[in-house]
Amino acid sequence: MSKKNKPEARGEKGDILLEMKDVRIDGFSDERWHKIIKGVDLTLKRGEVLGLIGESGAGKSTLGKASMGYAQPGCKILSGSIMFDGIDLMTATEAEKRALWGSRIAYVAQSAAASFNPAHRLIDQTVEATVDHGVSDDTAARKDAIELYQSLTLPNPDTIGDRYPHQVSGGQLQRVMTAMAMSPRPDLIIFDEPTTALDVTTQVDVLLSMRSIVEKFNTAAIYITHDLAVVAQMADRIKVLRYGEEVEEAVTQEMLSNPTQDYTKSLWSVRALEKPEAPSDDIILEVKGVDAAYGAGVKVLQDVSIKVPRGRTVSIVGESGSGKSTTARVITGLLPPISGSIEFNGTPLTAALKERSPDELRRIQMIYQMADTAMNPKQTVGEIIGRPLEFYHNMSGSEKVARVNELLEMIELDASFADRLPSELSGGQKQRICIARALAANPELIICDEVTSALDQIVQEGILKLLLRLQKELNITYIFITHDIAVVKAISDEIVVMFQGGVVEQGLKSNVLEPPFKDYTQLLLESVPEMDPSWLDSIAANRGVD
Repeated sequence: MSKKNKPEARGEKGDILLEMKDVRIDGFSDERWHKIIKGVDLTLKRGEVLGLIGESGAGKSTLGKASMGYAQPGCKILSGSIMFDGIDLMTATEAEKRALWGSRIAYVAQSAAASFNPAHRLIDQTVEATVDHGVSDDTAARKDAIELYQSLTLPNPDTIGDRYPHQVSGGQLQRVMTAMAMSPRPDLIIFDEPTTALDVTTQVDVLLSMRSIVEKFNTAAIYITHDLAVVAQMADRIKVLRYGEEVEEAVTQEMLSNPTQDYTKSLWSVRALEKPEAPSDDIILEVKGVDAAYGAGVKVLQDVSIKVPRGRTVSIVGESGSGKSTTARVITGLLPPISGSIEFNGTPLTAALKERSPDELRRIQMIYQMADTAMNPKQTVGEIIGRPLEFYHNMSGSEKVARVNELLEMIELDASFADRLPSELSGGQKQRICIARALAANPELIICDEVTSALDQIVQEGILKLLLRLQKELNITYIFITHDIAVVKAISDEIVVMFQGGVVEQGLKSNVLEPPFKDYTQLLLESVPEMDPSWLDSIAANRGVD
């Protein structure tokens, strides 16, 4: 591949590529400036992967973007030194930095779907930066893109680039995004939570692909994540952040086996949640032989039958495309089934949402994965929670205000939150507000669709404990849709395993998660990353991957 604008030599593997000293960054919210990064140092060598971990609000993404000399809207880099291969990014002009971005420094975001233009083919977007920066001509860049697709184990690498973003899976799109970042052969890639939204089997493929290509081209990387097991597979060193400050930093194996700080130890010990199982014959919801399809296309659900006991949690697990979320859409009436039926409290449930009575709607509520997009950004918390109180219970005035405050107390937030906008809340607080909104309807069943996947492990644990407490107090039934097996182990009474639109098995958690396993269930369990840096190597060896 021609490298028109690339220096002949940039240094050897192990030389310092990036050095940040005493970096301080402020962010603007609540009509004032807040300290986000409070004097952090960071050094990265060529060919090295540094893991940045910490809970929400630690400053991980802000620091990662600052390594590019970039401050996101609402933030400003106040002081410090940021040197990239001898270039001072603190004094560089905007034009000088833009010449580096997409060429020598690349960024891979959490949501690949939000990072692609839906109107353009994948290969056009893959080569755009490479061609625009004069790194290579269009013909050579396209040939190289196909080779990258092949290196990233994408199916049909010769033709997949002709597709549009909506025509590939989430895992495939994430790998195309990595190819787009690698196309100009950057010196540095910032991976910002790139596998958070992926199921465990897809995540393994993406991790193997990313690690392979970083090693192949001697690319340095900053890997930002809240998933400790994932960072253990990717990073040479780990830096722990909290409240914008460094807690500690060490080589990965040392950090995992012997963290020195209490905060780091607390990260390692979360998810010690266990829920006693209790079989029940009191069925609140029964899905019977349901087939479903989008439009006149191929069936996405085939003969799906599920029983949900009252006051229990049934988790639905499976990889992308297994039919988990489609099952939820059928239950809620958003996608009427082609055949089969759904009974609620022993009575057939009207298939289509628009034909259901207000009381049928009230009894089944849903909490979505992305709290950001599930709330109106212009409404206050009080208005968001108050809407179902008005719709289902005709509440208004002081009665509604009092109930909003009660619901806030139930989700462990005080009444002052009622006047806040969603932009003034943390990720965990936003999800709690979505829980309160669902509770406002006084439902009997709540469907939780990947409600913790975008949250760090400490915040996840808090949300799970909250849901379990509310279930105990209110006798609520949950259907929990997730690809996170650790969450499944923590919260489930029963588990439904789905694959390619059908149910593989359903049973008590202890029966499903203990041997002997069904073949597909075993694949899911084997794909869950472990807190062992050699885990991904063993997976690669088992698959015959170099």
